[in-house]
Amino acid sequence: MMKFLFMMIFLIPLSFKKKLFWLNQFIYFLMFFMYLFIFSFNYLFMNISYSFGCDLLSYIMILLTFWICSLMIMASVKIYKNNYYYNMFLFLILMLMISLYCTFSSMNLLLFYLFFEMSLIPTLILIIGWGYQPERIQAGIYLLFYTMFASLPMMISIFFYYNNYNSLDFYYFIDVNNLFVYISMNMVFLIKMPMYFVHLWLPKAHVEAPVSGSMILAGIMLKLGGYGLMRVMKMFISIGLKINFIFIIISLVGGIFISLMCLRQMDIKSLIAYSSVSHMGLVLSGIMTFNYWGMCGAFLMMIAHGLCSSGLFCLANINYERLESRSLFLNKGLINILPSMSMWWFLFSACNMSAPPSLNLVGEILLINSLMGWSILTMFTLVFLLFFSAVYSLYLYSYTQHGKLNSSLFSFSMGYIREYLLLFLHWFPLNLLILKSEYFILWI
Repeated sequence: MMKFLFMMIFLIPLSFKKKLFWLNQFIYFLMFFMYLFIFSFNYLFMNISYSFGCDLLSYIMILLTFWICSLMIMASVKIYKNNYYYNMFLFLILMLMISLYCTFSSMNLLLFYLFFEMSLIPTLILIIGWGYQPERIQAGIYLLFYTMFASLPMMISIFFYYNNYNSLDFYYFIDVNNLFVYISMNMVFLIKMPMYFVHLWLPKAHVEAPVSGSMILAGIMLKLGGYGLMRVMKMFISIGLKINFIFIIISLVGGIFISLMCLRQMDIKSLIAYSSVSHMGLVLSGIMTFNYWGMCGAFLMMIAHGLCSSGLFCLANINYERLESRSLFLNKGLINILPSMSMWWFLFSACNMSAPPSLNLVGEILLINSLMGWSILTMFTLVFLLFFSAVYSLYLYSYTQHGKLNSSLFSFSMGYIREYLLLFLHWFPLNLLILKSEYFILWI
């Protein structure tokens, strides 16, 4: 594990060299494939060095991090072309990648917490530094304070746990029957997911972030919450069985409300951001059911959502670069002028509503089984949740692609090969991984 960490540290000088923008991206891809070669089908921790190691769960998450970070550079070509502090931008992405790599490969709770919080800083600078509107300051403050508000109780509960049980290793967690520890340890993950009621920072951050910020937020940052919950829920089995139903109800009912809110969004990015909250509510419910199907379904859904949502944000940005607007009133009739891009909109909208053969479908089937096995009453919320996810995906597609063309479009560039490659690299793994989905179900 340390060799990859050193490799990333030695990349720091490279990000400050002039005219090496694409070499950075190429090296990220190279690291992805190098990491792929140490793939282990074993659910135990492998490649242990110091307090770092990876099991199947961390392994896939790290791969996703490398993949999304390289695609972030590919999507942010405007920063390079306008010479908009792109060396600083590359350095921030590298810092983000190092902190996420360390977060996912930590085997110790305190180290995990340290890098978990560290990943917040580069994201904040990305939003405030490269965002589009003046409201990005407010969005950054929301992002910072929502997370900081819950992270102090988590640190105190980690100290409390170590003081009483003398170990913070993931392998040696002991059942803690304490409500205060449960709330303070998990609150930061619930905010990061984000759970309904503490989700307000997410749409703000997404709308104000540059395309790379939105990609890393949707692709990796939301997954930190799910990953953290999967790791620490081992501690809270006895108390979780008593009070987890509260969080399941909030997530499922909140998911329906959020889906309805998607139908009245006028900003494309805002709609995609709210749909993320709805999907992650389903993931949270799956983890909280405490059964095997729920864990595997949540894991699959997290990977699928990371690729699908990131792809949708890329599409929204491709439109934004041409029309200078993300409003659904102006982004209309695009099938007339960008017909091939319309195909990508359709493919990603289909994946967002969990149509086969996307990985979202497998995740949702597992989560439906898990939740209905936990209680048959969840069927009433799941019906609406899944129906509305199809409704807002179709709404997004039909509103942007059909209708009367905006008369202010004077000159227009067609899609670049780079953009098609970017979308293909999101879509291809999303629909290919379904053929080998058993690897993601064997991680426990």
